[in-house]
Amino acid sequence: MSELKQAALSYHAQPVPGKIATHISKSCDSQQELSLAYTPGVAEPVREIVKNPANAWRYTAKGNLVAVITDGSAVLGLGNTGPLAAKPVMEGKAVLFKKFADIDVFDIEVNTASPEEFIRTVESIAPTFGGINLEDIAAPHCFVIEQELSNRLDIPVFHDDQHGTAIIIAAGLLNALQLQNKKLESVKLVCLGAGAAGIASMNLLCKLGLQRHNIRLVDRKGVIHSGRTDLNEYKQAFAVATDERTLDDAMRDADVFIGVSGPGLVTPAMIKSMAIRPVLFALSNPEPEIHPRQAHAVRDDLIMATGRSDYPNQVNNVLGFPFIFRGALDVQASCVNDEMNIAAVHALAELAQQPVPDEVLKIYGTKSLSFGPDYIIPTPFDPRLIDHIPAAVAQAAIQSGVARKPSVVTD
Repeated sequence: MSELKQAALSYHAQPVPGKIATHISKSCDSQQELSLAYTPGVAEPVREIVKNPANAWRYTAKGNLVAVITDGSAVLGLGNTGPLAAKPVMEGKAVLFKKFADIDVFDIEVNTASPEEFIRTVESIAPTFGGINLEDIAAPHCFVIEQELSNRLDIPVFHDDQHGTAIIIAAGLLNALQLQNKKLESVKLVCLGAGAAGIASMNLLCKLGLQRHNIRLVDRKGVIHSGRTDLNEYKQAFAVATDERTLDDAMRDADVFIGVSGPGLVTPAMIKSMAIRPVLFALSNPEPEIHPRQAHAVRDDLIMATGRSDYPNQVNNVLGFPFIFRGALDVQASCVNDEMNIAAVHALAELAQQPVPDEVLKIYGTKSLSFGPDYIIPTPFDPRLIDHIPAAVAQAAIQSGVARKPSVVTD
């Protein structure tokens, strides 16, 4: 057994199985406190919630409780593991919510392959929560599930594999293009991978100014073009009139490559064929579409990001979802809308351009870290994230009219 495997298994098994637990937030050490916590005292908040359901946010944990929910159909790089085997990942997500944004989580694994049954299950349990984080659900079901739940529920529904990934990609790309003296509105962009992350990233980038006719979305069969008859509605939205058919074709003269696919699918020759000052996001994890040393060996003018922590510019969803939910919960938002997602993009991009405090340098064991080719997005342990991102998201929720509270000031 490898050292990493043994360490990971021991970490999850000892001293108690799993990574999360519940704790009580009020004292219950006397007969009087017991009567307040349960009968007869608990009847009073029940009556108040019956009179006005909004009182649930005042008298229960709903306002700081998120459900992390999966069907186990697309777990990390492991595929369709099923819901039970997905539980360690959902518990891991709960750890990140609590660690980075002090948000409580119940992880819920739903044993169904039916999107409608999944939707009904989540809809039925939604009153418990202040928000729903969908996780590791395969495309195209994930699009249907998120849209339908967003329509039915009055709390934020957020599929992190879609929008979390898209937000971090967009923030990093805006900064990379600025450094490369290019504009999003005019670049040719190749996206390898037409699943949840790829399609959501393209949709968000289009809202930020990317032109659809400049996108080459590539799936297992090649470039998604207007002559194909095998496309679902989500891919069809990115079909373009082009003679390009292969990834090799698409990469020629491309300004940007975004990979959300699999390891080793991009060659040095492809990188060499890209336009001057290219931007390369090879995000397959743990092994990227092309290794950084291979890419840098053929181009000295590129900016590169990966999903790995051992190379510069890690695109890590933990930069997004805890803080987006923190901002949404703080103003009791009814959804996470485009305005909130775009606010998170700009807040992350702006934070990377600010001077990095000594505290962050110590955490990462470096003497210097500043905005540039090797630092286009903040690092996950930057303590400024919790102040910067939620505030921007909350303000966007208020301005777009989806906040129940008029400000983030605690009552």
